[in-house]
Amino acid sequence: MTAGRRPVKSRNAGYAFLAGFAAIVVLVSTAIFVGFGGRETPRRANGGGGQAAPASSGNWVGTWATAAAASEPDAPRGHPDTSIRNIVHTSVGGTAARVQLSNLFGDRPLTIDHATLALAAAPSAPAAAPGTMRRLTFGTQESVTIPPGGTVTSDAVRLTVPHSADLLVTTYSATRSGAVTYHPFARQTSYLASGDRAAETDGSAYTTQSPYWRYVTGVDVWTTETEGAVVVIGDSITDGITSSPGANRRWPDFLAERLRTERGAPAYSVLNSGISGNRVLVDGTARFAYNGPSALARMERDALSRTGVRTVVIQLGINDILKHPGPIDPAVIVHGLERLAAQAQSRGLRVVVGTLTPFAGHRKHTPEREAARQRVNERIRASEAFDGVVDFDAALRDPAAPERMRTAYDSGDNLHPGDNGFRAMAQAVDLRLIASDRSTRVSAE
Repeated sequence: MTAGRRPVKSRNAGYAFLAGFAAIVVLVSTAIFVGFGGRETPRRANGGGGQAAPASSGNWVGTWATAAAASEPDAPRGHPDTSIRNIVHTSVGGTAARVQLSNLFGDRPLTIDHATLALAAAPSAPAAAPGTMRRLTFGTQESVTIPPGGTVTSDAVRLTVPHSADLLVTTYSATRSGAVTYHPFARQTSYLASGDRAAETDGSAYTTQSPYWRYVTGVDVWTTETEGAVVVIGDSITDGITSSPGANRRWPDFLAERLRTERGAPAYSVLNSGISGNRVLVDGTARFAYNGPSALARMERDALSRTGVRTVVIQLGINDILKHPGPIDPAVIVHGLERLAAQAQSRGLRVVVGTLTPFAGHRKHTPEREAARQRVNERIRASEAFDGVVDFDAALRDPAAPERMRTAYDSGDNLHPGDNGFRAMAQAVDLRLIASDRSTRVSAE
């Protein structure tokens, strides 16, 4: 890929009080950070790549995120008298943290009676590292009620958070809370325990394993070392549905590694807003609700409102071809991508779009769908609406059979990459694409 100068074209009244309260909680939680006292520096734990530098000044930036996809189908009443310990993985470090909790797909107010944050004692383990357990508050209160469709951010807690580390975000609800907002394909084991065990550190009560993330949708850190965030909005390829469980080998994870380690790379975190089965244009059906709202519907929530976002990478479009009941005009898909780009650019954000990856050999591959993919890619490469293009198609295709993915990169289903393919995708990103200066366009050739 080469760089060159190119112009860029330019639910009820009863919930109203709760919604207002939730907004106040977010504002208060930001202000409370100023009142922090002493600082505790925990030992290195859970495979983290190092401790963050103490912060005397700095900024908030997202270190981890996920996109809420739907309500958990097997828990219509919630998880009463249950502690839910989500394990999430940081992309950058900091000296304090705060947590976002969501009731986006809830059908009633959700009361979190108790929530905590800690470093995991070992990778993917439910035990907390010694000295790192922190009780979370919301506007100084331990309990918070989130209205349906709402999100709250905790008050900040002093905690040295390493990059590349597992965090434990635990919530406890005493009573039935209704539909549970979740992300189904976490590729990470989380845990449940009976009773209020949110502050327990040894993890022995957490005997029920789960492949989901529940309620938690983001973690921010206070940092002097990270300037902003890259948000990747995508489908199952970004979600990493075929990556090794518990290993953090999705392609955005590999991109975060590059940004941390390569000389001259922008000092940005990477936030993953992928939803498996997601489409640009159409919401998930009732049968496949976990495919989430369309990217056009969720762009604001899952990308543009993320803390510290500077650049948005869009990896979407293949499901608009695969799931469409008949022929689809490629121009419609690209127009949808351009609408997404315009949303972000109107906020001054840089937008990078990826080409659609090969899938010949997959059960849904047809000559007509292949032709549509090729035409979408041609339009993406040529479009003036994007600040940059990353050619995932070129990175993954077999030179001897360009309609197919290289065997070494394929997970085995001829559609999704495996770990090696995800690494190749991250390697295909010219890091100049991440720079916040929108005056330079980096394109695929």
